[in-house]
Amino acid sequence: MKITVATKNPGKTREICRILRSLLPDVPVEIVDLTAACGSYESPEETGSTFMENAEMKARYAWERIGSSAGLVLGEDSGLEVDYLHGMPGVRSHRFSGPEATDEENNAALLKELEGVPWEKRTARYRCAMVLVGAGDVVARSEGTVEGFILMAPHGTGGFGYDPLFYCPELGKAFGESSAEEKNKVSHRARALAGLVPALRRLYQTQHENP
Repeated sequence: MKITVATKNPGKTREICRILRSLLPDVPVEIVDLTAACGSYESPEETGSTFMENAEMKARYAWERIGSSAGLVLGEDSGLEVDYLHGMPGVRSHRFSGPEATDEENNAALLKELEGVPWEKRTARYRCAMVLVGAGDVVARSEGTVEGFILMAPHGTGGFGYDPLFYCPELGKAFGESSAEEKNKVSHRARALAGLVPALRRLYQTQHENP
């Protein structure tokens, strides 16, 4: 089963690959990103007001440009919601401090917004929405969240995005301090992917029965 992840972010692709292989150990899955699928690729502008809208937009856009050679297309959009900031940065997580912002710049901008805010008011969550498209149609949707707090300073160098600032009570440490295996057991992305497993199994069985 081939799945093209509608992203050019290698960190996301690696994480999705690890998680899916742990969730579907008995299903042969080939996972590629857009760079591998079609070389140069201009991502669509993320104009949705929710993560799910953006995830579907990415999946449909990629399918239209790659076609059936993509196999299934997985659209994903995720980000951080900070309660003190009324859900921001939300769908703007990747461009919180500017359209071409680095992770470090976004982290610095978030810390500035939360300067002086006490620990008990730094509650936040990572949210991930996923949409699976096959033959041009949506075949499954899923969403996952993980609750936590925003630290006063970065901890660790692992992961990507806001991981060094996101303290996960379930792990007792920041995502940035966690191994990939630890993070992938509780992350928003892992939970969203788990919601797609029944659909992926059905699709694999259908392909296997009708090669």
